Amino acid sequence: MKTRNVAIVLTAAVVVYLVLLAGRAVALIRAGGPVAVLLGVGVLLLPLLGVWIVFTTWRSGTQVQRLARRLDAEDGLPDVSDLPRRPSGRVDRAAADAWFDQRRAEVEAEPGDWRSWYRLAYAYDIAGDRRRARATMRKAIELEAADR
Repeated sequence: MKTRNVAIVLTAAVVVYLVLLAGRAVALIRAGGPVAVLLGVGVLLLPLLGVWIVFTTWRSGTQVQRLARRLDAEDGLPDVSDLPRRPSGRVDRAAADAWFDQRRAEVEAEPGDWRSWYRLAYAYDIAGDRRRARATMRKAIELEAADR
């Protein structure tokens, strides 16, 4: 619950910033003059982009949370507590790679199972490849939606 509260506070701060930025954009547009109007329209695009980013981030987070809860109910959440860690707390690279290979083999064995895709996304994350972790998690979300 603590992480969720931090996310809510940060989202609120971003929303306040976006509202203030939109206010500045409207003020520029009202000032008149071709340069001010063009600049105002350009500045107005930033809050719109920000709203879209906040929305998609929250949507993705709630979808991942739904999958995590479902896996937790099935007692299938990935457990990396036994993997060796560096002093920084991150999983040792060799151990993360070995754990990743196991998760990849699970996906190859059952490519239609969203649970194995979820665990593979988690493996990408602990290996430090966040871009692939997000793409793999999107695949898990798609498969789980089709499974419902």
